[in-house]
Amino acid sequence: MLKSLKIENFRGFETLELNQFGRINLLVGENNCGKTSILEAIQLLCSRGNLEPLSQLMFGRGEVLINDERKLSPLYRREMLDVCHLFYGHGLTLDNKFTISSGNDRIECLIDIHESQEIGQGNLLGNDDDNFQDLSQNLAMSFNWISSQDTEKIRLLLSPEGGVLSDYSRRNRRELRNPAIKTQFITSSSLTSDEMIELFDQIVLKPEEEIITKALQTIDPEIERIASVAVSRVRYPGRSGFKIRRSGTTQPVPIGSMGDGIWRMLGLSLAAACTKDGVLLVDEIDTGLHYSAMSKMWKMIWETAKQSNVQVFATTHSRDCWESLAEIAKMDDAEEEGITIHRVEKGRDRTTLFDTPMIVAAAEREIEVR
Repeated sequence: MLKSLKIENFRGFETLELNQFGRINLLVGENNCGKTSILEAIQLLCSRGNLEPLSQLMFGRGEVLINDERKLSPLYRREMLDVCHLFYGHGLTLDNKFTISSGNDRIECLIDIHESQEIGQGNLLGNDDDNFQDLSQNLAMSFNWISSQDTEKIRLLLSPEGGVLSDYSRRNRRELRNPAIKTQFITSSSLTSDEMIELFDQIVLKPEEEIITKALQTIDPEIERIASVAVSRVRYPGRSGFKIRRSGTTQPVPIGSMGDGIWRMLGLSLAAACTKDGVLLVDEIDTGLHYSAMSKMWKMIWETAKQSNVQVFATTHSRDCWESLAEIAKMDDAEEEGITIHRVEKGRDRTTLFDTPMIVAAAEREIEVR
């Protein structure tokens, strides 16, 4: 498990340190203080060369360049990722670098100059353009994952505007010497239908399927069974792809006919059950859940995380959410496994840590931790 994290020059953080992580770690703080960026930093550190999750997150943030100017090489008349937003201050200058580290593991991302042989290969930089000698067309972005065992390296060519091809993850896919740590990132808008079906197929007719049913029963005790609909039949966005059988009726109910809480709990339970020996990242974990369901949600995540050796990082703005986590912190094994709350504050280089006993005390004394 990760025990600490240090971020330098990444997104909104010039520098930030977080220490004493446990099994479950909740990030709190004001809007736009960087909680989601911390989740992204953890996923990037764990990825070890698989940059596809980062690409998906950047698309979700709208960090995309679309340029069809005729003067550009055909390679660049496509959708590209606007990578300057990964750097503190949104700067894309020579030798700009961000670093994310935890213990002996570290990732460094550096803006540097292309080697001449790279420029000439496959016309990647559009070397037939009139302004080919412009420095901005000679920049690259180099990723280095460094651990005590080995180093993984990826070098990506940048367009004249500082973009990276949106399909770079597929172009750079290869077998890693040290496999990535399994991660699952659930955004505030939850997983898509296709993502949930893919996760469900991993646990259907296995003991883990019972975790899903019990989790949904915390919202609706009448639920008896859930089944996925074939992917080819999922034609519409939104809450689709599953049907639910409730007691007292033989007519299956489309999951879209039920509330947001059912959809959110399905995504949380699927992700927790399918991230064995990995890291679960959840943005705004309380989304769609009534305060009365919070304690049951945390209990499901706590038990699943221990059983499957999952480390959980989540964010919230909700008082009900952290106080419900305090109920879990009272359990006998909570202090040994570790439950923490980290308050992120703008302008501070360290988070304010609340360890397991402090969380319990804060809830009992009605002390605000957010």
